[in-house]
Amino acid sequence: MSAKNLRIVFMGTPEFAVASLDALVQSGFNVVGVVTAPDKPAGRGMKLQQSAVKKYAEEKGLTVLQPEKLRNPDFLTELKNLQADLQVVVAFRMLPEVVWNMPTSGTINVHASLLPQYRGAAPINWAIINGEKESGVTTFKLKHEIDTGGVLLQEKVAIWEQDTAGTLHDKLKECGAHLLVKTVQGLADGTITEKPQETLFTDDALLKHAPKIFTETCKIDWSKSVDEVYNLIRGLSPYPAAYTKLGDKTLKIFWAEKEKTPTTVQAGEWETDKKTYLKYAGADGYLLLKDVQLEGKKRLTIEEFLRGYRFE
Repeated sequence: MSAKNLRIVFMGTPEFAVASLDALVQSGFNVVGVVTAPDKPAGRGMKLQQSAVKKYAEEKGLTVLQPEKLRNPDFLTELKNLQADLQVVVAFRMLPEVVWNMPTSGTINVHASLLPQYRGAAPINWAIINGEKESGVTTFKLKHEIDTGGVLLQEKVAIWEQDTAGTLHDKLKECGAHLLVKTVQGLADGTITEKPQETLFTDDALLKHAPKIFTETCKIDWSKSVDEVYNLIRGLSPYPAAYTKLGDKTLKIFWAEKEKTPTTVQAGEWETDKKTYLKYAGADGYLLLKDVQLEGKKRLTIEEFLRGYRFE
């Protein structure tokens, strides 16, 4: 079958997924439907907010389905009526087999890591937190166990010392969109061979995982090395952000710089001139805070913060 004749259903929700959907549309593929999360109340007025994918899909006049439950009989009927040859999943929830096994060509996923490394919900964050120098994108076929299906294509992306979860997100978003188009074209042409993930690694003990980020994950342990704390801060920036305590308030840290000099205070204690710098001691040096947000306040540069903060 010609790639342009493939009937494709796209499933995704956040802005990361929009780039992939746009790449399919701009490449002339036949996207017959889009499945995304239901509208949810958000903001001060708790008004219903559409997902980024829904906004894009409606702008392009695409059919949109927003099931509360993926096993709902009415949704399954609507999905079946779209007669998809292939389903594409990018940053969406887990699918039951009745959904991912529905199309004749199955369902493919775009995952923001070099599988089998960093299976899970937060591969971008954990790659940086763990100090990796390289990440990438994988397209693969869905099967029962999460993120374990056969690999189709992969593309590597360098992680630079100054990268945050935000900047890596944007690089992988564009890389994933490009790789998805190549994958769909290759599947239609019959030029891609699916590789079982078991053939890509030899030792389960060396596999790194990417579980969901919780509040406790974001709490800085100042007894760790400066490099480890630095990686945690950038791996959680801009969201949900690493945090520590300043007085009795929570202080989120979006950016910091390393200062590897002997410390004169205990790990976790801070020093400041109350005008230009605020630094916390780690195990082998300091982290100079540069971009912060105190509980209940706006996000500020450290100079702006120090001008308005009264130290006890």
